Amino acid sequence: MELRQLRYFVKICELRSMGRAAAELGVVTSALSQQVSRLEGELCTRLLQRISTGVTPTAAGVAFLHQAQLTLRHADAAVLAAQQARLSGHVSVGLAPTTASVLGVPLLQAMHQSYPDVRLHLVESLSGHLAAMLQARHLDLAVLFQTNASRRWSVAPLLEEKLFVIASPALAQRPVGTKVRLCQLADTPLILPSTDHGLRATLTAAFARAGVEPHVVAEIDGLALLMDAVRAGFGATIQPGAATARHSGDDLQRSQITDAHVGRRNLLVSLCDDELSPAALAARVVMTDTVRRLVREGLWAGASLLES
Repeated sequence: MELRQLRYFVKICELRSMGRAAAELGVVTSALSQQVSRLEGELCTRLLQRISTGVTPTAAGVAFLHQAQLTLRHADAAVLAAQQARLSGHVSVGLAPTTASVLGVPLLQAMHQSYPDVRLHLVESLSGHLAAMLQARHLDLAVLFQTNASRRWSVAPLLEEKLFVIASPALAQRPVGTKVRLCQLADTPLILPSTDHGLRATLTAAFARAGVEPHVVAEIDGLALLMDAVRAGFGATIQPGAATARHSGDDLQRSQITDAHVGRRNLLVSLCDDELSPAALAARVVMTDTVRRLVREGLWAGASLLES
C-alpha cells in the first residue's frame, strides 16, 4: 500500500467522481482506476461503487477513508517536522464553553511557548458535540464530562469541579452567603441550559435527589448569552466556577452548592495513542500540565485535581 494510493482514494471520495479526481490530480482516469483496483485487491474488499452521478464509498470504503485521512495527515506532519528539524503539525482540540473560558488562552500560550511550529485548532462546543467530532476523527483531543466506554479512546481524569449558584447582586431571590444547598433553591428563578445539555441532566438528577422542583424561568445553551441574562437580573444559574472566568468579581455573586455528589468531572479524551500524531501527543502533555498549573495556582475556581 502506497501513500499515493491513499491520496487518490481520498480525492475520489471528496469529489465523488473518478474523472474529476483524475483531472485535479493530474493523472489519466485509467491510471487512477488501476490504482484503486490494486488497493481493493490488497485489502480484499470493494471500496467504491458506481452510481448514476459518479462513485461513492461502500461501508468498507467509509471506514477506510477515515483512517486514510488520518494516515495522510500524520505523513504530512512527519515530512514537515523532518524538513524543519523540530516538532510541527496540526492539532485539533475541543473544549466546552465553560472549559474554554478558563483553559483556552493559557493553552494557546503554553503551546506557542513549547511548540511554536504546531498549529493549534481550538473548537468550542457542547460536550456531546465534541464527542461526536472526536468519534468522526475531526478532533484529536477534547475535554469531556462523560464518555462511552466502548469507544477506543484514551481517557485520563483531569479534575473535579464544584457547582455554584451564580446571580446578580440585584436579584432579590438569590442565595445569601457563600454556601447553599439545593433544598434552599425552590423559589430561586433559574436560567439553565436546555435538556440536551449534559449539565442540565446532572442538575435534574441532583434536584430530584434533593426532593426539589427547580423554578426554571429560561433555557439558554450559549454560555455568553446565559451569563448576560444572569448579569441583567433575569435569574440565577448553576454552573461550574469556570463560567465566571471572563467576568469581574463585582458584577456576580457565587454560592457553592454543598450537596454531596453535585459536581462535574473533566476528562481528557483523545484518539488512541497509535492514531495520534507526535504533535497531538505533545499537545496532550501540555494540556495536562496547563490544567494542573491553573488549578494549583487557584485560577480554576472550584476545581480540584484528579489522579490518573
